[in-house]
Amino acid sequence: MSGAEGVLTAPPADRPRPKSGGQHLLELKELRTSFFTDRGVVKAVDGVSLHLDRGEALGLVGESGCGKSVTAMSIMRLVNPPGRVVGGQILLDGQDLLTKSEREMRRVRGNEICMVFQEPMTSLNPVHRIGRQIGEMLRVHRPELGRAEREAEVIRSLREVSIPEPEHRAQVFPHQLSGGMRQRVMLAMALAAGNAQVLIADEPTTALDVTIQAQILDIIKRLRRERGMSVILVTHDLGVIAESVDRVAVMYAGSVVEQADVKTLFRNPSHPYTRGLIRSLPQREKHKGKQRLYSIPGVVPNPLDLEAGCKFASRCVHMRPTVCLGREPPLEEIEPQHWVRCARVHDNLASEEAAT
Repeated sequence: MSGAEGVLTAPPADRPRPKSGGQHLLELKELRTSFFTDRGVVKAVDGVSLHLDRGEALGLVGESGCGKSVTAMSIMRLVNPPGRVVGGQILLDGQDLLTKSEREMRRVRGNEICMVFQEPMTSLNPVHRIGRQIGEMLRVHRPELGRAEREAEVIRSLREVSIPEPEHRAQVFPHQLSGGMRQRVMLAMALAAGNAQVLIADEPTTALDVTIQAQILDIIKRLRRERGMSVILVTHDLGVIAESVDRVAVMYAGSVVEQADVKTLFRNPSHPYTRGLIRSLPQREKHKGKQRLYSIPGVVPNPLDLEAGCKFASRCVHMRPTVCLGREPPLEEIEPQHWVRCARVHDNLASEEAAT
């Protein structure tokens, strides 16, 4: 392992595999979400195109502020003013969610797509017991259940996410639970509404210790296998990505800069940003020699002041003004199902890295 320990290892071969099929279950086409501030327009999601197949797990990875969480919130239609989705399509089973009314979206949320947010303590109501909060979800999405059936379903939902003594835990308040338990409650609440096809997990292991982090990821894997769900896992941790997903989309400054299946990405990272992220991770052979960890130079650019051309240019050790500035490079398929947004993708960047 272990991404949980912060040491990168090869992706395992025994994860659940996606089911084959025709039409993508979920597809984003040139999705654009902007925030309209007094200082200008922030293009938080800038032309993102992704797809998710049935039974598949997709990882969204990148530094804080790259647009991962806003992409997830855009799918759920939960972006609040001054932000709004300004373009593109979000297709679920071929239906564009951006054309649905808010009333129709309330039926989609929970029943077809569910989401677990990053910090459960801010998502749970501190003055209501756990059982009541899950029961409220059931009252909204499954009104046919009577009170006794609803209470039984609450216990069943808590048991499904491996919460011990679920009858007791249903009667406690959020502050009486550990961070890992609260995250399990959020999973139970998200899944209680019905047989959702897609689970979006936004940084579900942030601030958890490594043991609890592994347990939460194991629960998500089990639920995916047992329910046949598709999963979008949002994280900054490439170790978690290596162990938990089938495909990866690397985001930077609102755009996808590389997309491939997980084994291909770690075998042949081709965008300088992806290469930098992987080089920044501790590796076992480097630990022995006590080598200094690599860090990507510079900082994420101000989204209000992006220069024309490649968004990563100001931090890229391979940047050439005549090639990289002027216009943003398109996503290019460099091998089957491996897409990269870099004007120098066909150059020998590895030899330049070795020389620095």
